[in-house]
Amino acid sequence: MARRRLSREEVDLWNKVVEKADRLNPAHVEESHATSLPKPKPAKTLFDPLPEFFVGQKADTKPGRKSLKPSITQQLSRMPVQMDTKAYGRMKRGKLKPEGRIDLHGMRVDTAHPALTRFILSSQASGKRLVLVITGKGKDRDEPGPIPTPRGVLRNQVPQWLSLPPLSKAVMQVTPAHLSHGGEGAYYVYLRRIR
Repeated sequence: MARRRLSREEVDLWNKVVEKADRLNPAHVEESHATSLPKPKPAKTLFDPLPEFFVGQKADTKPGRKSLKPSITQQLSRMPVQMDTKAYGRMKRGKLKPEGRIDLHGMRVDTAHPALTRFILSSQASGKRLVLVITGKGKDRDEPGPIPTPRGVLRNQVPQWLSLPPLSKAVMQVTPAHLSHGGEGAYYVYLRRIR
């Protein structure tokens, strides 16, 4: 068992008791007073101190914007182009007309996923190349909280569903639609040919 150090109050109390007590063997005097105090604990700093700032002084740098996760549009724009670059540019400008479309507005996740799977696979089987998937922009949450929640459940889920099997084998490119076809609330899906 490890010995603990006495606190200042315990040392003072012990010294008072020693002064008032009579020794049983006065010939044997041993100077063993409890004078050891515990080592002071180092002060912990929870954060780095801020630099001094005086009234009228300009700040050194602008604080950076904190982004926890890039938006779906940013993620899709960073993806490499899998299709013909000319056709991709025309598609992004809204010049290519989609050959089919599905509207997932008002659907729940459990009904939207099978409907999307059925639509994409049947469109590919019928030889269509460009289809439009309308998800809607989504509603803002009523209660803003400390945890950021993405706006639009289907809008965030559809690109993920398109990148997973069985749809990943049918889909060549996914990109947000042009403003004339729904803008941020829709996606162009370019399908592979069946060989």
